[in-house]
Amino acid sequence: MTPDLLQPVSVLKGVGDETASVLTEMGIRTIEDLLEYFPYRYEDYRLRDLAEVQHDERVTVEGKVHSEPSLAYYGKKKSRLTFRLLVGRYLISVICFNRPYYKKQLSINQIVTVSGKWDKNRQTITLQDLSFSTHESKQDLEPVYTVKGSLTMKQLRKHMVNALREFGSQVPENLPEQIRHTYKLMQKAEAVKTVHLPLSHEELKHARRRFVYEEFLLFQLKMQALRKVQRELSKGITHEFSEEALNGFIQTLPFTLTDAQSKVLEEIIADMKSPYRMNRLLQGDVGSGKTVVAAISMYAAIVSGYQSALMVPTEILAEQHANSLSSLFEPLHLKVALLTSSVKGKRRRELLERLSKGDIHIMVGTHALIQDEVNFQRLGLVITDEQHRFGVGQRRVLREKGESPDVLFMTATPIPRTLAITAFGEMDVSVIDQLPAGRKTIETYWVKHNLLDRILGFVDKEVKKGRQAYVICPLIEESEKLDVQNAIDVHAMLVHSFSPAWNVGLMHGRLHPNEKEAVMREFSENKTQILVSTTVVEVGVNVPNATIMVIYDAERFGLSQLHQLRGRVGRGSEQSYCILLADPKSETGKERMKIMTETNDGFVLSEKDLELRGPGDFFGKKQSGLPEFRVADMVHDYRALETARADAAKLIYSGAFWKDPEYERLRKYLESTGVLEGEKLD
Repeated sequence: MTPDLLQPVSVLKGVGDETASVLTEMGIRTIEDLLEYFPYRYEDYRLRDLAEVQHDERVTVEGKVHSEPSLAYYGKKKSRLTFRLLVGRYLISVICFNRPYYKKQLSINQIVTVSGKWDKNRQTITLQDLSFSTHESKQDLEPVYTVKGSLTMKQLRKHMVNALREFGSQVPENLPEQIRHTYKLMQKAEAVKTVHLPLSHEELKHARRRFVYEEFLLFQLKMQALRKVQRELSKGITHEFSEEALNGFIQTLPFTLTDAQSKVLEEIIADMKSPYRMNRLLQGDVGSGKTVVAAISMYAAIVSGYQSALMVPTEILAEQHANSLSSLFEPLHLKVALLTSSVKGKRRRELLERLSKGDIHIMVGTHALIQDEVNFQRLGLVITDEQHRFGVGQRRVLREKGESPDVLFMTATPIPRTLAITAFGEMDVSVIDQLPAGRKTIETYWVKHNLLDRILGFVDKEVKKGRQAYVICPLIEESEKLDVQNAIDVHAMLVHSFSPAWNVGLMHGRLHPNEKEAVMREFSENKTQILVSTTVVEVGVNVPNATIMVIYDAERFGLSQLHQLRGRVGRGSEQSYCILLADPKSETGKERMKIMTETNDGFVLSEKDLELRGPGDFFGKKQSGLPEFRVADMVHDYRALETARADAAKLIYSGAFWKDPEYERLRKYLESTGVLEGEKLD
């Protein structure tokens, strides 16, 4: 950065102490900060033919005043001024609110430029902006910035023009000539000027394209450097086992692996055999067979002489995993144990002692696994299921129970590719995108609330066959603000409808963990036939006998969440159903319901969800760790993201990047992030 650009904004003419103070509040301290404070949108002042303008669209027209302005007052100091304007072949009305002074300034046959909202039916423009001149004196695209305090938009634009005039040519270039030439990208100084003072939409598009690529490249350079540093620092375990032993175990499984499972397994096994620590995310839709892949990986670790740990978010899920793994491994005389907060006293002490001696090969558990007294003799593989449910610190503690064990994160939340390579950019990502043969597709229906009685009749019919049903509600208790069904009311209504023939359970997030476990256990054991619940059943509950999922007010959920909920059924051999009860008012809500009935593919849904909701809401709770881009948009600019990722990987692993002067600014950027010192970002 040139020294001039690091000067305080107060060096600009017209920026006094008060303005400098407001700019500081906006994060603008230096000339560089000001030049990189980009508009968030543009007012379009291009002249348009009214025949092409849609109803309620904003439009700018130039015309001749055709009538004396009429002024009327109403309310306290409120006014409405109207005049006729001849625009080409159209005679339209212009309405101005609370600008009575225009009456004296307007005269018949005067040429004016007006901008505002076009009412096609009434042939009127509600004025937002008026200029007493021909349109030629106006810029077609006016930048709109976020401003604070006493600073006005007009003042900020003026300071920006001054900064560009004095310092614009000094903006340094980050991107090497070769990259700019390959993608025909604008120089940075020109792009900065264009973003603030665009002469045309086309020029603005080119400037934006340059900044999108630059933002993605810098971010991906950091991610790829982090991967390289972590990989080289993490001298992991080189697992040694024979392919014959592994294939022999695979052949004992009661089913054949899908092609997708085999491909993912190859990637994991290659990681385990390498001298570097595995850091891999395994994505797989509900029911795609991630657990089997995890089991085979654990077997490889055991044959290599190491123990494995599987950490899951809930006790009931831990029990389910422990039972299924025991049935696979115990015939081979391999020991699987379960550790949760419910395991106490003498039993707990004995279990921990066996673990530290190496008598237990696989330890399945909840966050109880990361407590201080839990010691493995030789931990070689750590698997975390539904990894987003655990904090970074919790995952790290488990990893540190061994000496650089291989790490596999699993998630049943299908993450769109664009989010996977940003949120998990420093990991390798494997995807199981195929369901096992014979798995029946869940039939999904969108039904309006007025057909509820028919739905309840269908539930009764299925339960009579010995099946079970989930009923999901968006709220626990009634809310004055939201007109949506709540779990307590629905539970009372269903008890009235089905009792005493069937037992109806109630589950929600305010229950104590022990109460939740008890409710789920009763449902698992078919002591409860119908379970009313909030979204706490979204992850990791496996009740193969449940064949119906009814979701109240389904339009209130995102597609990915609806898909996760739907995945609680369809786990047995019987046909399963998902019924979406919804009366969506918005087009987005209707679109969601339509998409849900058309596909069962979680990855297709996740991409659609991302388009409809945006990246910030995708993971919920803003806990995603997603970067904030100023210009780039991960959803709409995904091709640029993938290009930048490939380019960044190529650069980081090339010798030229670390030596050639043309990459010096990119190297300096990386040094400023701390990644090259081996600082690990989880």
